[in-house]
Amino acid sequence: MGVWTEQQLAAFLTGVAQDRLYAAWWLAALRGLRRGELAGLRWTNVDLQAAELTVTQQRVHADGQVVVGPPKSAASCRVVALDAETIRVLTGHRERQEQLSARAGTRWRESGYVFTTADGEPLRPDYLTGRFRRLVTASGQPPIQLHDLRHGAATLALAAHTDLKVVQAMLGHASIVPTANTYVSVLPVVAHHAARETVRLVRSASSALGRELSA
Repeated sequence: MGVWTEQQLAAFLTGVAQDRLYAAWWLAALRGLRRGELAGLRWTNVDLQAAELTVTQQRVHADGQVVVGPPKSAASCRVVALDAETIRVLTGHRERQEQLSARAGTRWRESGYVFTTADGEPLRPDYLTGRFRRLVTASGQPPIQLHDLRHGAATLALAAHTDLKVVQAMLGHASIVPTANTYVSVLPVVAHHAARETVRLVRSASSALGRELSA
């Protein structure tokens, strides 16, 4: 899998900040949503006040058609926590969508989807793929696939010392095993951090007692 560094991701996101689907790239890169989950996300499943969104469906290609169905697995039906910055991104996206609706007038179709065409129609999943590919090419960053943003979200979360079970829940994996197996290259970083933090806690406790641990 191809994964950008945090510097490469930051460069890409700042470069596409004015793109109409910026919030989609953000959710894929920071919250790990799949392409079909992005295409199937509805505003009724986004609660900005509670700071969470719920993945309940996806839009996928089947037999040459786009169909709406359940997420990839039972575990993929999940609640995804949102941080303040993600809430700001989604709020801005909703405001821009309302502006598009006002300009479109009677041409606007109120589909209820978060990511739509300029006329309010839900997006085809392959449109997201194609648009992302063009943006990556224009950005000059190393070529990756849209799904790789999901891998990057997990990698960054683990590198930020997020608990593996939390990452598993964010991605919607039924078991911790595929999460650990897929991102095993990041786990040593987390393990070393845990080792340092464990020693730091014990040293702090010994200092509070007025004693020093032997070297």
